[in-house]
Amino acid sequence: MSELTKNVKPLDDFNWEEYENGSQAGVSKEEQDKAYNETLNKVVEHQVTEGKVISVDKKEVIVNIGYKSDGIISASEFRYNPDLKVGDMVEVYVENQEDKKGQLILSHKKARQSKSWERVNAALESEEIVQGYIKCRTKGGMIVDVFGIEAFLPGSQIDVHPIRDYDQFVGKTMEFKIVKINQEYKNVVVSHKALIEAELEAQKKEIISKLEKGQILEGTVKNITTYGVFIDLGGVDGLIHITDLSWGRVDDPHKVVELDQKINVVIIDFDDEKKRIALGLKQLTPHPWDSLDAELKVGDKIKGTVVVIADYGAFVEVQPGVEGLIHVSEMSWSQHLRSAQDFLKVGDEVEAVILTLDRDERKMSLGLKQLKEDPWEAIETKYPVGSKHTAKVRNFTNFGVFVELEEGVDGLIHISDLSWTKKIKHPAEFTQAGAAIDVMVLDIDKENRRLSLGHKQLEDNPWNEFEGKYTVGSIHTGVITELLEKGAVVSLEKGVEGFATPKHLVKQDGTQAQQGEELEFKVIEFNKDSKRIILSHSRTFEDVQREEKRAARKQQQHAKKEKDDSVKIDNQPAATTLGDIDVLAQLKAQMEGEKK
Repeated sequence: MSELTKNVKPLDDFNWEEYENGSQAGVSKEEQDKAYNETLNKVVEHQVTEGKVISVDKKEVIVNIGYKSDGIISASEFRYNPDLKVGDMVEVYVENQEDKKGQLILSHKKARQSKSWERVNAALESEEIVQGYIKCRTKGGMIVDVFGIEAFLPGSQIDVHPIRDYDQFVGKTMEFKIVKINQEYKNVVVSHKALIEAELEAQKKEIISKLEKGQILEGTVKNITTYGVFIDLGGVDGLIHITDLSWGRVDDPHKVVELDQKINVVIIDFDDEKKRIALGLKQLTPHPWDSLDAELKVGDKIKGTVVVIADYGAFVEVQPGVEGLIHVSEMSWSQHLRSAQDFLKVGDEVEAVILTLDRDERKMSLGLKQLKEDPWEAIETKYPVGSKHTAKVRNFTNFGVFVELEEGVDGLIHISDLSWTKKIKHPAEFTQAGAAIDVMVLDIDKENRRLSLGHKQLEDNPWNEFEGKYTVGSIHTGVITELLEKGAVVSLEKGVEGFATPKHLVKQDGTQAQQGEELEFKVIEFNKDSKRIILSHSRTFEDVQREEKRAARKQQQHAKKEKDDSVKIDNQPAATTLGDIDVLAQLKAQMEGEKK
């Protein structure tokens, strides 16, 4: 017998028979089971109940909820509460009354979430102000712990002012208002701004009611955009347009003001409901035109900086807020259409001449070309009639070539003055844009700033020489360079060209001459004034044949004449007979027939 059982004695009054039959003291086993079950809590799965902590270790927390078995919860669910101890009452969520091992499965985390969800929904309905702990930043805002639920705080809902440093709020506990709940996805959105706006609304109404045009107020720079600056006037926002920041040109508002800077502004305008308030900053300083040197006048030289470039001209700032326009036509004496970008760029320091000055209208026009001498003032001296120069081809028209002798001095070479000999259909056949060409001044039109120029005049007129060389009937070698509907162009010596009609292009074998063939041509017409030479290839062999036939006839006629003379001599002494008369008649008839 062991030490544990040596002193154990059976009860004298224990009824073993009732114990074996499942009843005791007249109470049935069913009644005993019923009494036992009634002492247990009615546990329903997926509901929240309260339990007592009966054991705590590093891995598990055992909780008694009055059920027939105790529940086990992972210790990680109580990490937020390091002071948890045996005897504490905690809320638990019944996940499963009995798993495969017969164990009751509970969750403290789900119990907290379930209760928190109920509290969050109640707070939304009652518009209750809740406390929240800002855990961290996220895209577009912050994550806030409210009742154990992670809620989203948009960046625009942190404050009435734009927030530039979100990190300053991490780790802070603040008051929030629940503004939106997505029941399906269990998403919660909170706002701190909503609490402030309610306080500012009354203040805003008071400020708006007192607004007047011309009123000067102090405000804080709230936001800076490319088109202007938003100013907080104490709950009411106004906009300073970029053109109202400074009297001078402003390309970036950041160069004028800074975020959160306090500045004085003047109210320029607002709508009837005072929702749009236009503010001004430059209006608080005198207009720079009022301080412009009173001695400045038209014709004076003035220096400035190019601030804006457009195709039509450049705006030059001569002092902050005072600008003058240099039109593109005043940048060069040249009359060619060009863009202002060809002459200037933004930031250039320039000197110009004042062309117009209107202090009342605050307008000024300037010129650059006036700093140089007008080339047309002494045009007769520099480019006299008959002088020779080298020009640059600018462009073409059907009737000629426009060239530039120097900037501002243009001239026209008429198509008829390009060549003595070439037949030119279009000037582009003769030269090309940008090429250099030698010219002679033929005429000066100073009023319209035009020169009449010639190119062929640089050489002697070869038609004086051609007149003696290409006489009618002379034969020359030529090459057919172009075939046209009405004939062919034939190139002769020294670049001179002639023309042959189709009937004069027939060769000796009866075929038609083709382009590129080199043949003999006879001049059948020469006109010096119209510079025209008419040629014929056919005549070179037709005229020879004609001459040969003419020579043969003459020889035959000469032979007959000699025969007639001999007959007359032989028959002179004899008397004329009837037979002689008949012979003479026949001979006469024969000669007349040959003549015909």
